[in-house]
Amino acid sequence: MDIEHAALPPLWRRIWRFPLIAMLTALVLTIGIVLGSSQASPLLAHLLGDDIARPVQVAVLIGLLIAMQKLVMRRLGERHHDDLPLAGAGRGLLLGTLVAFALFSLIAGVAALLGAYRIVGWGGATSWPFLLFAAGVGAGFVEEFIFRGILFRWIEEFAGSWAALLITSALFGLIHIGNDNATLFSSFAIAVEAGLMLGGAYMLTRSLWAPIGLHFGWNVTQGLVWDVPVSGNDVDGLVDARLVGDPLLSGGAFGLEASVIALLIAGSFGVWLVKRAYDKGEVMAPWWVRRRLAAA
Repeated sequence: MDIEHAALPPLWRRIWRFPLIAMLTALVLTIGIVLGSSQASPLLAHLLGDDIARPVQVAVLIGLLIAMQKLVMRRLGERHHDDLPLAGAGRGLLLGTLVAFALFSLIAGVAALLGAYRIVGWGGATSWPFLLFAAGVGAGFVEEFIFRGILFRWIEEFAGSWAALLITSALFGLIHIGNDNATLFSSFAIAVEAGLMLGGAYMLTRSLWAPIGLHFGWNVTQGLVWDVPVSGNDVDGLVDARLVGDPLLSGGAFGLEASVIALLIAGSFGVWLVKRAYDKGEVMAPWWVRRRLAAA
């Protein structure tokens, strides 16, 4: 017993490595970077103009978050891990984007067959800066960095994979409750669709690149390609489309994300990803269970 106690790291190091302390540290640093970037936005817009300032701000923000991942976050917690490895980054982003394009195109196609989605002409695509840089690259990277790269990672390290999947899915749905045209059902649908799909992709690959690609591709495909509101935000896409009929099929003003079509298709794909992660052995037991097994 004395030998075991002597082998334990100092108390301060055990506290510093504790998963929830690591999560809090990462959240504070990330929020500081995001707030600092937003404070610089008016200055960039004044110096460069809105059209140039938006992509520059997104690029700088992403660069700072990647640097923080490499310098700090991969060393936090008990399990040191880099969620943004350069090897395989392009493949993960491309595959995630293409899968999201196919998935949402399937959703739009089924909605069209059921009479809930109709293309009436060509659109002006005037929303492309917002869709590419804010809803696409910006939201895809920053939201995945926070929800999968921080919250999921260290909730999983503390309470296990199933708790991390449940909690981050619920939180992801909850943050969309304040969006335009949001309802309780739309938040539930996003929790199931995005929570399972993005969480499952992270579990399966143990990297953020595939979830970022999925998130980016999902938002850009629904908004820019098919002119569907992005989580309640009305957009002008390449085509001019209408969502009609029963809101259960069309999603109403919130968009197809709030339809049973997306709930079933994207939710099923998410379950498949989680099942693949489970079969691969990428399900983590809670911290206290791992400690008990290690001591046995």
